[in-house]
Amino acid sequence: MRRGNYTNPCLTMHQPWASLLVHGIKRIEGRSWPAPIRGRLWIHAASKVPDESTIKAMEEFYTEIYAVDGITDIQFPQHYPVSRLIGCVEVVGCVSCDELQNWEALSPGVRLEGQTDFCWLCEKPKKLIIPFEMRGYQGVYNLENKIHVAAARGLTPPSQSPYAVKFPLPDPKDPFSLKPGSISSTIQEKKPVETEEITTTLTAAIAGARAAATQFSKKEQSPHPQTNNYITRSKSKGIEGCIGSSSKVEDDTKLTVESDKASVAAKREERNTSAGQIRFDPGAARILAAAIRNLKPSS
Repeated sequence: MRRGNYTNPCLTMHQPWASLLVHGIKRIEGRSWPAPIRGRLWIHAASKVPDESTIKAMEEFYTEIYAVDGITDIQFPQHYPVSRLIGCVEVVGCVSCDELQNWEALSPGVRLEGQTDFCWLCEKPKKLIIPFEMRGYQGVYNLENKIHVAAARGLTPPSQSPYAVKFPLPDPKDPFSLKPGSISSTIQEKKPVETEEITTTLTAAIAGARAAATQFSKKEQSPHPQTNNYITRSKSKGIEGCIGSSSKVEDDTKLTVESDKASVAAKREERNTSAGQIRFDPGAARILAAAIRNLKPSS
């Protein structure tokens, strides 16, 4: 079912989008390039710890688009592991954003989820019982065989997601038949989601999700070691969810190890200053050491 040199394809995504996908809440993975594979796609969470405002924006987005379909009880993930392989989905097709938004075979909420150039259509999400650490790469890449073998054994048993969507294939015998251009030929007249279904809160949620995704633009990324590997939702219900995908800027993200700048700064300050004490002076230390040895300190 795969094209190209892919055996165990994997995609690295930022949180909270990665967990939303393997939990089945996110059905559309948006990219600026079409999906090169069909079938199982492993999902790896990138190293950047999501801030609470990003989680909140994404949860609001999914709350609103599910409400369009009459679904109000969404069980969002409680944890967002980073630098971890967390699960997989089945990529069954890829269409353009315009095709998705005018595809009457799908519910209005699913059609609203597509906000990027290309929409990867995902089914059958599965989570790893225990996410395990690994590094990620840009684009679609192959998992190492030993990691793939271990991951395949550690998936949760299949279960029917309450948010599951079945994307109909134009040709059930051809797994690649659901591709850009395949749906537009069946759409005689553009029929986007009805205007009355686009509420003020939904419009705000879409704008918030887009803003959350833009933080991962290429220019804003900086490689630093990551100090935090896990984030837990607070009791105040921090929000998760995203525009049908992490937005097209997400695939430009540098998937290198990054750091929590605040934590690094705190550790640096801790090295230089003890609580309530003066800053360490290396010059004074040299003079003191020389005095002890009864030697003249070197200049």
